[in-house]
Amino acid sequence: MRVRTRVTSAVTAVGALLALSGCGAADMTKQASPYANAAGAKTVTLSVQSWVGAQADVAVAEYLLKNELGYRVDKVQIDEVPAWDALSQGRVDAIMEDWGHPEQEQRYVKDKKTIVPGGDVGVTGHIGWYVPTYFAKKHPDVTDWKNLNKYADQFRTSESGDKGQLMDGSPSYVTNDKALVQNLDLDYEVVFAGSEAAQITQIEQFAKKQKPFLTYWYKPQWLFEKVPMTEVKLPEYKEGCDADPAKIKCAYPHTPLQKYFNADFAKNGGEAAAFLKNFKWSEADQNEVSLMIADKKMSPDDAAKAWIAKNPAKWKSWLPK
Repeated sequence: MRVRTRVTSAVTAVGALLALSGCGAADMTKQASPYANAAGAKTVTLSVQSWVGAQADVAVAEYLLKNELGYRVDKVQIDEVPAWDALSQGRVDAIMEDWGHPEQEQRYVKDKKTIVPGGDVGVTGHIGWYVPTYFAKKHPDVTDWKNLNKYADQFRTSESGDKGQLMDGSPSYVTNDKALVQNLDLDYEVVFAGSEAAQITQIEQFAKKQKPFLTYWYKPQWLFEKVPMTEVKLPEYKEGCDADPAKIKCAYPHTPLQKYFNADFAKNGGEAAAFLKNFKWSEADQNEVSLMIADKKMSPDDAAKAWIAKNPAKWKSWLPK
């Protein structure tokens, strides 16, 4: 689960543009991409998740598919769970970064067999609750969840009322935060910033004024380089502790991020499928491209081009032999 925003990239297509995101978006499971499953066409349709790390994955993969392997690439931005439905139905060919969706894995990978694993991204993801390091240094006991209520008044905002604010990103993310607040009896209100970009803006505004804040956040993420943050230790994660979302009382797991392919694409996708399966890079690589996109405001294509120019040995190993 993602457990998952991040900066929006353009969605391009010939004849029709699909720009899909959470609330009010069209149902991707009922709309075909202009390129998906086009007989004989050398095209690939990639699902673009809304967070910038996933956009970095897609940007580099797209650039190499186009410029090294001669494919035309269609990108569709879609929320986490609907992306699985679209992948199963062949509306998209690949999800380049998934943070774990056990229900969808059971339904589509194990039962229906319409989706197959595409291998590790090479990055381990972790979600947690974070406070700014400047606040943690002054109040070191805030990093133990048992002491959060002691600081609730310092984390209050106009949006959280008389409770402390736990800032989340997009309402479309699959998170445990509301259940955790309730089950751990914390005097906090989950407040959604609306998107990763909006959440980043708020974090930067708090940090500029050295104000305290408590936020849902995740690694890998380039923002840690600009705003150092310290994780609050929630009750230890143990296998199965999150089986019932309504009763959850534990931290988020550390999740090796995965790629998933439509089963037909994995079998018949030729060089594109082989290349995407080979695609695997490090957290540092992903953060480098993410920083160029989100902080330096480079286009995903330009950011990918810059990284590719510096790292030929890495990406050449992904090309089909």
